[in-house]
Parts: sequence; structure tokens; C-alpha cells
Amino acid sequence: MTAAAPRDPHDPRPLVGEPLSLDLLNTRWMADGVRQDLLTDTEGLTVWLAANRLDDRFGADEATLEHVLRARDAISTVVDGPDATAGIARVNKILGHGRIRATLSPEGPGEEPEFKDATWGAAWLAARDYLTLLATAPDRIRPCAHEACTLHFFDTSRNGTRRWCSMAACGNRAKASRHYARAREA
Repeated sequence: MTAAAPRDPHDPRPLVGEPLSLDLLNTRWMADGVRQDLLTDTEGLTVWLAANRLDDRFGADEATLEHVLRARDAISTVVDGPDATAGIARVNKILGHGRIRATLSPEGPGEEPEFKDATWGAAWLAARDYLTLLATAPDRIRPCAHEACTLHFFDTSRNGTRRWCSMAACGNRAKASRHYARAREA
């Protein structure tokens, strides 16, 4: 998995640095009870591509934005939706726009993604990343346990018991709520 990227002052999201597929899901979040969406325009796409070091490979144009939004919806349907079959078909449709080509370089064997149309590249990489997470540890792909949070994370804790997107934010709010509930009962 990738290490957390340095915080970009232009990226308003509360959780960054997750694997690509989950970072794409986290382009929608709640702030003060209002749903936010980074990918409403190509400026937001530019921020997301830069946060994932994809800005040098893919342009932030309308076609790329449309394809990334399709990938986000497809992955979201599989991760959050009750109808995984529909989500699986949608993820497979995204994956149909690219492939892995085996390569050999002076460093040894490798793999290089290829795309029928480069505007599908970022979407395809996000869908492919989701497959990698499923192959690695599907039970570690988690939504935040806070009822008002829509963020997702890949649990890299040693014992696999992480529940919150952020202990400082959602975890702390949950602890405070339990504390106030106990105080009211007493």
C-alpha cells in the first residue's frame, strides 16, 4: 500500500493517502452535515490526480472526469451497495478499458498498464487497485464506523481492529457521545 502523501493545502478532504480506489471513494465526504464532493469539476479532478501522483500521466479534462466518476460509482456500488452483482458488472466494464502488459527492462521483469483510450487511465487504475485490495485482504476494506461519516479506509493496523477513518475526528466524536450518554444516565 502507498504511504500517506503530504497534505496538499488545496485538497479539502479530511482523509487522504488511502489506496487509490478508496481515495477515489473518499472524494465524497460529510462536513457539518453537508455532503461534499471534490469531483464536481475538472479543478477537483486536478486536485485528486495530483494527490495520487497521476497528474503527470493523465489530463484533467471532461472525459477523464466522466470516466473517474463512473469508476467511483462502480466501486462504491461494490463496497457499499446491497447489489454487489450490479457493481461487479460496472467494475468489470471499467476494467475492459485497459490491460496489463508484461515488460522486461534492465531492472528485470515488470508490468505496464495500457489503455484503449488514455482518458480511461485513472479510472482503470482505481478499479485495478480495488482488485489488488480484494486479493490482499478484503476484510480490511472498511467504512468508518461513525454513523455520520461516509469515508473508507484500508485497515493496516496490526490486529485489524481499526474502526474509524480518523481517531482524532470520528473516533473522538464517538467516544464523546458515549461519555455524554453515560453522564445523562447517571
